[in-house]
Amino acid sequence: MYRNSGEPPLRQIFITASGGVDVLKIRETDDPRPKRGEVVIRVKAAGINFADIMARKGIYPDAPKPPCVVGYEVSGIIEAMGEGVDANNLGKEVMALTRFGGYSEMVRVPVAQVFDKPTTLNFEQAAAIPVTYLTAYQLLVIMGSLHAGESILIHNAGGAVGLAALDIARKIGATTYGTSSASKHEFLKQRGFDHLIDYRTQDWLQELQRLTEGRGVELIIDPFGGKHWKKSYKALRSTGRLGMFGISTATESRVGALGLLKLITKMPWFNPVGLMNSNKAVFGANLGHMWHEAEKVSGWMRTILAGVHEGWVRPHVDKAFPLEQAAAAHQYIEERRSTGKVVLVP
Repeated sequence: MYRNSGEPPLRQIFITASGGVDVLKIRETDDPRPKRGEVVIRVKAAGINFADIMARKGIYPDAPKPPCVVGYEVSGIIEAMGEGVDANNLGKEVMALTRFGGYSEMVRVPVAQVFDKPTTLNFEQAAAIPVTYLTAYQLLVIMGSLHAGESILIHNAGGAVGLAALDIARKIGATTYGTSSASKHEFLKQRGFDHLIDYRTQDWLQELQRLTEGRGVELIIDPFGGKHWKKSYKALRSTGRLGMFGISTATESRVGALGLLKLITKMPWFNPVGLMNSNKAVFGANLGHMWHEAEKVSGWMRTILAGVHEGWVRPHVDKAFPLEQAAAAHQYIEERRSTGKVVLVP
């Protein structure tokens, strides 16, 4: 529909079955046709998230059944529009939240989920913003209520959400603690972390208690799941909040549906009376369940885009893989070699 004569068909990365990285295959298909209120974006970069890896392994309940195309965020150029969309949008450089389908050369997206790409960012950097920074903003500002003078512990500090959370926490004026492997500490210090803990060689809870003189911190964001959440809850000081936003432990090798079930059984149960008596709070965040709140999410994004202009939002892309190397990109993330965002480039 949009391709010049002689151009090859549209390519997408399909999850052909549940399993390892070898189930990711390129397939050709027809160009998408926008419906009313939608646009078609020619993808320049697509962000990869842990949810994509869980979907590939068959342990992400929100994902469509294989064969399917995943991907929650892209950047690119508007190629076509459906009825009801301003014609001036044609050719505009944008980034977007996609309810799957991002691992593609083109994707169809409701216009309410599309945002102007900042001119100061390249397409790869822009693709690192939507899921990452919106998740961090929801965790720290909207639900975590982090204030200046408070302290935050950011688990997986070298991950994309971890770096986004650092940017937001520094803007707020909070003291920042992070857990990561020692190999990432120098980079993370340069990014602005106040204190770093090597979770591989140290008991991070004991070290945090030492650094805070036994007080703990006001906010912890934890993507790991299982019994790790129980340990994080112990690290909260009075009025502390625990934000849970993923079960990334489930993406570890050889963890399938049965392993996920075992992981769930290890999750803590929080008693209301216990929460009252300890003056602590727990909450969960899942941006993938916020599609019905487009206006609210758009408001968060306006603040984030203002942060790009002001210079405190600093998306970091660790590595960009060609679309056909999606399997290598997944493996790179699963081996925890990445610092920041990993993207696919058609």
